[in-house]
Amino acid sequence: MVTELLARAFEKASRLPRDLQNQLARELLDEIAWESSWDKTLEDSQDKLDRLAEKAEREYQAGKTKEQGIDDL
Repeated sequence: MVTELLARAFEKASRLPRDLQNQLARELLDEIAWESSWDKTLEDSQDKLDRLAEKAEREYQAGKTKEQGIDDL
């Protein structure tokens, strides 16, 4: 099911010259592929991120960290 906004965008795009329609379609398909790839990357790295967060929490609880501001980095 296409949302109303997407349907309006497709309707307007259908009035563009053919070469612009193709350019817009390529850009949209590239964006969809990138989003899908990014979602997969996040999904695949979740276990590692969880382990890193747990390690950071342990180091914080053990007093092995110090608070810093952005200018201290």
